[in-house]
Amino acid sequence: MEVLLFTLKVLNNLFKKIHLFFLGILLTILFMFVPYVVYSWFKELPSPDMLTIDQKYGATQILDRNGVLLYEIYADEKYEPVKLERIPENAVNATIAVEDSLFYIHGGLRPDSIIRAFRKTLFDGDTQGGSTITQQLVKNVLLSPERTFSRKIKEAVLSLMVEAKYSKEQILEMYLNNIAYGGNAWGIQSASQKYFAKNVWELDLAESAMLAGLPSSPSLYSPLNDIEVAKSRQRYVLDRMVALGYINSDEAKEASAEELNLARPKDFIGAPHFVNYVRQTLENMYGSNFVNRGGLKVTTTLDFALQQKAEAIIFDEVQKGTRYGFSNGAAVVIDVKNAEILVYVGSSDYFAPVWGAFDVVTSYRQPGSSIKPVTYSLALADKFTPATILKDSPVVYTSQGSAPYRPVNYDGKFHGDVTLRSALANSYNVPAVKVAKAVGPDNIVSLGKDMGLTNWKVDGSYGLSVTLGGKEVRLLDLANVYTTLARKGAYAEPSQIISIRDGRGYEIFSKKAVYPKQIISEEVSYLMWHILSDNQARLPAFGTRNFLTVPGKQIAVKTGTTDQIKDNWTFGFTPSYTVGVWVGNNDNKPMNKYMASGLTGAAPIWNRIMSEVLSGKDNEVFEMPPGVFIKKDEGCDRTEVFIKGSNVPKSLCPKMENEQDKD
Repeated sequence: MEVLLFTLKVLNNLFKKIHLFFLGILLTILFMFVPYVVYSWFKELPSPDMLTIDQKYGATQILDRNGVLLYEIYADEKYEPVKLERIPENAVNATIAVEDSLFYIHGGLRPDSIIRAFRKTLFDGDTQGGSTITQQLVKNVLLSPERTFSRKIKEAVLSLMVEAKYSKEQILEMYLNNIAYGGNAWGIQSASQKYFAKNVWELDLAESAMLAGLPSSPSLYSPLNDIEVAKSRQRYVLDRMVALGYINSDEAKEASAEELNLARPKDFIGAPHFVNYVRQTLENMYGSNFVNRGGLKVTTTLDFALQQKAEAIIFDEVQKGTRYGFSNGAAVVIDVKNAEILVYVGSSDYFAPVWGAFDVVTSYRQPGSSIKPVTYSLALADKFTPATILKDSPVVYTSQGSAPYRPVNYDGKFHGDVTLRSALANSYNVPAVKVAKAVGPDNIVSLGKDMGLTNWKVDGSYGLSVTLGGKEVRLLDLANVYTTLARKGAYAEPSQIISIRDGRGYEIFSKKAVYPKQIISEEVSYLMWHILSDNQARLPAFGTRNFLTVPGKQIAVKTGTTDQIKDNWTFGFTPSYTVGVWVGNNDNKPMNKYMASGLTGAAPIWNRIMSEVLSGKDNEVFEMPPGVFIKKDEGCDRTEVFIKGSNVPKSLCPKMENEQDKD
């Protein structure tokens, strides 16, 4: 026992010495190394004196996939800093109201905003938010665009140093002269010239509020891109000014109602809607400061030669469209194998007053029957086959609290017993609704989201009308749904950027290899292609003379028109390319009744663009997967494709099938 106690005492003393040894090492590190790190970190901080030094601006080039220049983003060559006293009081107050309402009170940081931003960083992974005007000035002029926690710490420290060195008026003046307002507008004087063709001291309240709303997201809120979004942002700024007592409600209403006289863009810009789309992506990645003066070289996925042809086709067909009651058109072309956007036409004329710059490709519209392939893909993966008999007959669906739902076909007729192939190829509505009832609306929504409809959510709010286009989609997203089918059922997000190099020539971004996610089986995708490319099957509805065929090519095609004829669509795909087209009116005004067939409006545009895409290329057909086989019925010389293990009928002949039903 004594020996054991002695041993334990020795070990205890030894552990104490080891503990003290490591504690000494730790204290040495704390007292020697940490101060050195802090000192080195502070030495790396840029000096606040740099705020008063003229900044150098490097142009960012946006190029197509072949190196053709689409647009240059650069700070205005006529950039002229203006004194604070020359900037209207309303412009200053509007900026403070929307960006930093406690600017005159805080010392560079706002603890409440920091806590809120820290919470977003911790729980949402969002490293933005919570910045005061001082912090934004520091971030834009003194720091790199990296979005890291350490940069936020540097930003906070520098903001305190700037507040200690400069007055609030000096900080405001530097901020208003060193903030991005979109395009090549750098500083509020440049912005005033760009958007209103006037000097900053000539701005009125409405114009001041419009400009004040831009810096947080210049591309999104630009009145040259989307006037409705810009006006909504302007109203928000005015409401903030009222809440803070800068103006009264009557002044806000008057300013909100004022019609703005916007200056016309003077810069060359190729594929303008696409450029704006890419620019917004770049700003989300790096911030507007780095995009505006980083000297980036951005190689995009766009094929500008093909883009120009598509733009000319859309413009030409829209001019003809007045007799059908539509005034605008849009289109996208996607490279299936590489998941890349080759063509992106947001409207028929980007420079048309009021609506031209509005981007239909990323706006939400009802898809009509063009959404049906989602329903039928789900059905073919279940108990249905292309030969399944569907009853195209009157039906009424009732649910508590809702009016009875009576689906009808576009031609106002019922067609009796039809095969699934015929129902889909001819776009009959009643069978599609019955299939939707069988597979379930929520399941349709879930599959639609997985195939590319980014805004769809399974929340139980979708009724059976979802299969006829009752839920809005984006043209780009729906085109990608068809691309998923073209990719043998595998989904991939479409890319718009291939490579980004910084001002020194170093590649800072490179498009990742495409690894699509299998959503539906290759067998189901093959059946969908086989049905949608069957010109014979669609003859009853579309006839022999239509715009859904390209000579010498086998292409899967689907049209869609909304109930009130406000939107008209055509989508088609091969194993290599998807083309999606929309026509309509920006104000949602209905088109005339002749659009209901799906053969006018979008279809001629689709045909011409697809013909250009496939010009000089061999005809591509889908390879039949091992899990699919062909059944031929000699009795009526009919054939059909089936997935192995599916419910194959004994006969493909209509009369024999009816006789089998009697048995």
